[in-house]
Amino acid sequence: MRLDKLLFELGYGSRGSVKKILSARQVRVDEEIVTLGNTNVSPMIQDIYVQNKRVIYTKEAYYMLNKPIGVVTAVTDEKHQTVIDCIDGKDKKIGLYPVGRLDRDTKGLVFITNNGPLGFRMLHPKYHVSKRYEVVVNACLTQEDVIAFRNGITFLDGYTCQSASLTIIQASDTKSIALVDIHEGKFHQIKKMFLSVGKKVISLTRISFAELVLDSSLKEGEYRALTPNELQQLKKYLQ
Repeated sequence: MRLDKLLFELGYGSRGSVKKILSARQVRVDEEIVTLGNTNVSPMIQDIYVQNKRVIYTKEAYYMLNKPIGVVTAVTDEKHQTVIDCIDGKDKKIGLYPVGRLDRDTKGLVFITNNGPLGFRMLHPKYHVSKRYEVVVNACLTQEDVIAFRNGITFLDGYTCQSASLTIIQASDTKSIALVDIHEGKFHQIKKMFLSVGKKVISLTRISFAELVLDSSLKEGEYRALTPNELQQLKKYLQ
């Protein structure tokens, strides 16, 4: 949110008074003096001080959800439960939304926040945000598949995916388990990638998104607020 709006909401006086505080160089954001009120800040991630006192703001929300199969990665849906429906009423804040998407039949990590600028930046191509998935397929994965993923899978419509990392964990004639790291988010991308090498995905779980790693203690449908350390890891997207 804008720095001047934040200070106004926190009771630092009228908008004119806030402007004077800024002009007097009495506001610091991550050790840098800021004088422009239109500067976008995230007070739960960044360290903001007014007259050398730390600003405390609790209207921002940052949640990690272990999404179950069948839940839609959306704010609202007429037919299906959404990831926002998984959040208890006491924890719901204005503007909550999922950053990115996860297919309805895919489970795992979804990042939910009401910090629009942060979510926008995390999805911006310049940051090359990585997403890791644990995948179970119905056939034996080989080193040829690893090479194909690394070189970039080409779909039937001619689209070529960016280079992806495929790490085989376990392989047999009827079932293989692997980790896949991608930097894109095309519709059903991972399923299509495996189909292109003759394998069908039978289970797909996202276990990491950007710097966030799915908390193994979260059962499907459960969520928790991000820890201070996890919030600090997201700070780079605000620079």
